[in-house]
Amino acid sequence: MDFEPADKMKNFEEGIFNVLDEKKKELERQGRKIYNFSVGTPDFETPKEVMEAMSKACLLPGNYKYSLGEKDELLEAVADRYQRRYHARVEKNEIMAVYGSQEGMAHIFLPLVNPGDVVLLPNPGYPIFSTGAFLAQAKTWLYPLTENNQYLPDFGGIPEDIKKAAKVMVVSYPANPICKTAPDSFYEELIAFAKENEILIIHDNAYSDIIYDGKEGKSFLSFPGAKEVGVEFYSLSKSYNFTGARMSFVVGRADIIALFKRFRSQIDYGIFLPVQEGAIAALRMEEEGIKKQCAMYQERRDALCKGLRSIGWDMPDSEGTMFAWGPLPEGYENSNAFVMELMEKTGVICTPGSSFGSLGEGYVRFAMVLPPDEIQKAVEAIRDSGMLTS
Repeated sequence: MDFEPADKMKNFEEGIFNVLDEKKKELERQGRKIYNFSVGTPDFETPKEVMEAMSKACLLPGNYKYSLGEKDELLEAVADRYQRRYHARVEKNEIMAVYGSQEGMAHIFLPLVNPGDVVLLPNPGYPIFSTGAFLAQAKTWLYPLTENNQYLPDFGGIPEDIKKAAKVMVVSYPANPICKTAPDSFYEELIAFAKENEILIIHDNAYSDIIYDGKEGKSFLSFPGAKEVGVEFYSLSKSYNFTGARMSFVVGRADIIALFKRFRSQIDYGIFLPVQEGAIAALRMEEEGIKKQCAMYQERRDALCKGLRSIGWDMPDSEGTMFAWGPLPEGYENSNAFVMELMEKTGVICTPGSSFGSLGEGYVRFAMVLPPDEIQKAVEAIRDSGMLTS
């Protein structure tokens, strides 16, 4: 029989990472050397104590029941790390676990907005922001992140009618994909803007432990008044290489946490208890390991960005995240076409900026998931291809 999918599926084309993966497999079948900088999956090992805690918990039969929520020890570990790392006090009722920030962001708009409500999203921005808003049938207003405003929202440039209509605003620093950080003054301005216009802030804080050149990564909740106006997603994926375990948290305003918990109680029965045990072990670790890993990411950043500049590609230094973001080389205008040509001629795979919004066109993103020596080989492959001199 013929079957017509739901109309909403017209908004879900095959993801760019699937397209790139298919092309990668094709090149591999040809015996080509591949340098894959597309997906931001850390290649560093998960800490031994985290794996041991999770493995031990997996051997206990009682841990295979529904968890139905967070263990007290997990909530305490999150609160302790926020106090220790961010100097932010959070209570247990201001914390909830989700199956990764991707899943959490896909669902959080559903209990917050009605169809037609306005949501402010960044452009360029991570795709799940717009996907979550679409699923909730919200109207989106994309605020531009441009060099002219230091890649920060221009609050004065948001029309008055949009400010009045907006119910939620998504913000994320250090920012994926644009790899920029925000000064303290920005967060203070953001909180004041939210209070003045009665807009709920959702801050995606996945990368504050991966920030470069001596800067200190901070939490939105480090700033006075933040818990009055918003919540923050905090992930274990990048800081602890716990990616596949899917463990993130929403932290902040208690009534929003309670609302989201009530909604999610209808669609899941809590995080697998061994995953929670692994998370507890991670959050109780000393900070030294995280700092060491950040330094290793900076070595990769330098190898990639400085390496590309040395061969004529103006790739700015990433300020934070595990990515680098820069304009297409001279002579190229279409990011999708450039990425496919780069793959074909060099075996180097990066992500077209157009995947992150209209203002991403003309840029590409590299995930720093290869060691410095492999990065140098990738740079040499690009140089030897002649793409930067043709």
